[in-house]
Amino acid sequence: MKENYHPVSTYKVTAEYDGVRLDNCLIAKLKGLPRTKIYSIIRKGEVRVNKSRSQPSLRLRVGDIVRIPPYRTSSKSKGYINNKDLDKISESIISEEKEYLIVNKPAGYASHGGSGITGGVIEIIRELKPNYKNAQLAHRIDKDTSGCLVIALKKTFLRKLHEEIRNKNVDKVYDLIVCGQWPVGISQIKEPIYINRTANGEREATIDSKGKEALTSFSIVKKSSKYSLLKASIYTGRMHQIRIHTKNAGFPILGDVKYGDKEANKLARGNGLNRMMLHAYSINFKNLGLKAMAKTPNSFFSFVD
Repeated sequence: MKENYHPVSTYKVTAEYDGVRLDNCLIAKLKGLPRTKIYSIIRKGEVRVNKSRSQPSLRLRVGDIVRIPPYRTSSKSKGYINNKDLDKISESIISEEKEYLIVNKPAGYASHGGSGITGGVIEIIRELKPNYKNAQLAHRIDKDTSGCLVIALKKTFLRKLHEEIRNKNVDKVYDLIVCGQWPVGISQIKEPIYINRTANGEREATIDSKGKEALTSFSIVKKSSKYSLLKASIYTGRMHQIRIHTKNAGFPILGDVKYGDKEANKLARGNGLNRMMLHAYSINFKNLGLKAMAKTPNSFFSFVD
């Protein structure tokens, strides 16, 4: 596999990336560079915005000068995304409009490629049709979560979507199964979430007073002796928010390898479980009239019989 060397360079932010986060801009611009490496060079201060160190969450403005350090990428053939994945994601598109797509993302597919992942949903989408080649994620869903994923086909519409997210004008509802019988008295959890890095470099969410405010509401759909099927609405978009809130309450999501109950997951696998039981049921960009829904998988109901 051939390595390509890219010398130090600068990028003057244009209207195309006005208001876009620094990390998302670099993910789009530095093709072939793993996402983990992008976060690493930002964290180490090798990426400079207007000659200053910056956080990944920095919102860029027209005219900003982004200094990109030298880096290397590996050449890959155009055929590295296989036909099975192309067919799977093509079949998962549940709505196509002039400015956006709605995908019912299958569990097991990353929203975007990164370290160890040759092609996520967005990379696969770009291979499907010529008019999808500039498609961009409006938001993300964890690899092991299924459900509604909005993909912008035009940069102008992407900026509108991101503005709605920044202004907290987006409603998101999830389906989930947790271990145990969820108490009627827990209808809302408001616990701050802090993101730290483990010894192997992975990001992990914890409940910590130094973290950012996070609010999730819950309602019970169905319960059995072992599990509870819930709906959750999130009012803040913190990493792994529902997963860490349910874990901290003592009712981890079934099939969650990172935060879940290992013994409960092992038992459920013996009964046919092959995924994390978290599904992005609906998303509503209230001021744009964009509301999408991805049907709850039948397995969610059968598992709580």
